[in-house]
Amino acid sequence: MHKIEISGIQKNSIADELGIEPGDFLVSINEQEIHDIFDYRFHCADARLILDIEKKNGENWQFDIEKDEAEDLGIEFAMPLLDEEKSCRNKCIFCFIDQLPKGMRQTLYFKDDDARLSFLYGNYITMTNLSEHEIDRIIRYRMSPVNVSVHTTNPELRVRMLNNRFAGDILEKIKRFTSNGITVNCQIVLCPGINDGRELDRTISDLTSLSPKLHSISVVPVGLTRFRDNLPKLTPFNKESALGVVNQVEKWQKKLLDKYGSRIVYIADELYIMAEIPFPDYEAYEDFPQIENGVGMVSAFTYEVKEALNELKENPATVKIEKTVSIATGVSVFKHFKEITSYIEERIKGLKINVYPVENTFFGQSVTVTGLLTGFDLIRELKDKDLGERLLLCRNMFKAGTELMLDDVTKGELEEKLGIEVQLVDSDGHALVEALVREP
Repeated sequence: MHKIEISGIQKNSIADELGIEPGDFLVSINEQEIHDIFDYRFHCADARLILDIEKKNGENWQFDIEKDEAEDLGIEFAMPLLDEEKSCRNKCIFCFIDQLPKGMRQTLYFKDDDARLSFLYGNYITMTNLSEHEIDRIIRYRMSPVNVSVHTTNPELRVRMLNNRFAGDILEKIKRFTSNGITVNCQIVLCPGINDGRELDRTISDLTSLSPKLHSISVVPVGLTRFRDNLPKLTPFNKESALGVVNQVEKWQKKLLDKYGSRIVYIADELYIMAEIPFPDYEAYEDFPQIENGVGMVSAFTYEVKEALNELKENPATVKIEKTVSIATGVSVFKHFKEITSYIEERIKGLKINVYPVENTFFGQSVTVTGLLTGFDLIRELKDKDLGERLLLCRNMFKAGTELMLDDVTKGELEEKLGIEVQLVDSDGHALVEALVREP
């Protein structure tokens, strides 16, 4: 009988009240073996459960539980999936991990392609790893949404782009999900001269025909580092090619909005920045379904800042602050971030915000986003700058749940090298305003 060790119990949870402890083993739920997080979530959703637990001393306990359907048992496991993560078997021509330099921490080189991570954390999967059994199980368990890295619906082209002879049936797999009520979000990593132009039109046409269960599509530019030795030659976007993509996709948005009442396909902020044109209004991103893909982040951030500043008017004590702080950003958003902070300074008298763009020499000048900055480049760029009382850094520069940057420089090392207190701030406008007006 397969069993899974329990690593923790949430206080005051059902499991805590039953006397289940770390070190016990989950044996089954409703007489069904639990192999991974899909099994666990599905069987735990019942209002009545028969829970089999093997105690540390070998005793078997069985519980008959009545609960709300949405109520969690409060059991924690050492592995989030209750199983090993599945790695990617593709060799995509644009894969960012293949462009990492040697010598970084080992976890950065792991390529996940696991549908369970897609459901839990919003990761995007190519679906080349999914067996028929796993597709059927996702449909049976109603594990929705599924986030898919499509890139192209042209079977021959997708096989070439992913370097996987089994990659060409992506549209059929997505159709199986949408026809069975599973919501799907898609992303297209756009490579100039390969899957753009007519191929992009074909992909958008194929995918949007599956609406409304095909909920959203993001079009994002390929990211290229300076570490591309022995990799396929790819062309970076420039102002002209970025503007061409924006115009092409915006025509689709108008057509889809008229037909479905939704734009469905959205353009990454980077493409607007490279094209040197204004971002769409906040409302144009609808429910921001692709914000984690860098789609609508600047518009959402600006809106949140203004909303937070309006709330400050109710507390006059916070609208006049005598202090100077600094913020470091990637090169691509510097101009827009400078505009946002100038707006903040106008409304909080006495507050001075120094904004510094940091060029990414670690990965190469073509990598301009804030989230891929390293400690090496921050120290190089900021060591002789006026940083005021505090340096604010976006939390997405650091590994989730840690104070460790991509190049293993820690927050503490930054503080030591720069001689200033560093404060990590979530990437939303409310958090920024809060950090500016409150002490850390």
